[in-house]
Amino acid sequence: MAKRVVLAYSGGLDTSVAVRWMAEEWSVEVVALAADVGQGGDFDAIRERALAAGAVEAIVADLRDEFARDFVAPALKANALYEGRYPLVSSLSRPIIAKHLVAAAREHGADAVAHGCTGKGNDQVRFEVSSRALAPDLEVLAPVRMWGFTRDDSIAYAGRHGIPITVTRASPYSIDQNLWGRTIECGILEDPWEQPPEDVFELTVPTASDPVELVVGFEAGVPVSLDGHALSLHELVTETARVVGAYGWGRIDMLENRRVGIKSREVYECPGSLALLMAHADLEGLTLERDLAHEKARLEPRWAELVYDGLWFSPLKAAIDAFVDDSQRHVTGEVRLRLEPGACRVTGRRSDMSLYDHDLATYEAADRFRHEDAEGFVRLWGLGVETWAARQGGAR
Repeated sequence: MAKRVVLAYSGGLDTSVAVRWMAEEWSVEVVALAADVGQGGDFDAIRERALAAGAVEAIVADLRDEFARDFVAPALKANALYEGRYPLVSSLSRPIIAKHLVAAAREHGADAVAHGCTGKGNDQVRFEVSSRALAPDLEVLAPVRMWGFTRDDSIAYAGRHGIPITVTRASPYSIDQNLWGRTIECGILEDPWEQPPEDVFELTVPTASDPVELVVGFEAGVPVSLDGHALSLHELVTETARVVGAYGWGRIDMLENRRVGIKSREVYECPGSLALLMAHADLEGLTLERDLAHEKARLEPRWAELVYDGLWFSPLKAAIDAFVDDSQRHVTGEVRLRLEPGACRVTGRRSDMSLYDHDLATYEAADRFRHEDAEGFVRLWGLGVETWAARQGGAR
């Protein structure tokens, strides 16, 4: 058994209990690492909570810029939506946290890293596969899989040991949040028939009623400005989420196929990520050549699946990244979004790299399209089908 372990510490119920439980049951020293990936909150309080739970040291790492640059931006360029709906909120944060767990283990002389994930969840896969890809020599510990506590047991354990927590039996939701969105699980949400109560939502509470337009500027596939004002990516995502969420748009309620083989009802709030993904995909429609766009669309679900399955640090993902990055060289321009209560949609796009040629597309007198060329093209295009129909009887 390890002697010193670096724990991915969220400040929530499971990781707070894990600090004390590992120290008592496994006699290990626990270094708590809290990663700021844009979830907000009082990190001084989180650090104090870790120390109160028994951590020998508590570290807070501000990863917002790195998370946006190296994890959110690739997902946006890949139009990444798992099962066509989920923009990989938690999936994106786990590999960067694992990266810094490993770095902290090296710095603090730890021989193991740990997480607070259950045996049913996807995050255990992401933490452990990422950690082993980066540092195969480090042991990976998962106390929640070992202790056999129910959620009520964990709350009771925290109470007995004076561990400060924010979860109660009256408010049983498990929340994970970062720059890219917010996930809500547990409680009444475990019944797929039950409508999520309004009190579970924070990012998409409707407060705005007058329609507005928001112009997102992109350079090489990455958003760089809002309404002409340059912003860092993590600031831009946060501001987009604030503006779009005020119209009550950006909620997802879905039955999701977890990597471990079970279906899970998941509720997400993703106003910023969904709006930016919509804008980015629309700009690609203006700037990507047809075959490139079609091939990229085929690879996008695979990219999302790899990341969802914890394979951020894998050769296939790296290879697809290279393709995606090359495809984004000319995805530069602006997209206009119109926001209304309950709605967000694209109403315009423009780019100096546009492949749209008005003189070829128009049906007016200025049309430059050579209509006489179409007859031969259409005949040759359909020649194989025509031959099949003549020789083998055609469609039945």
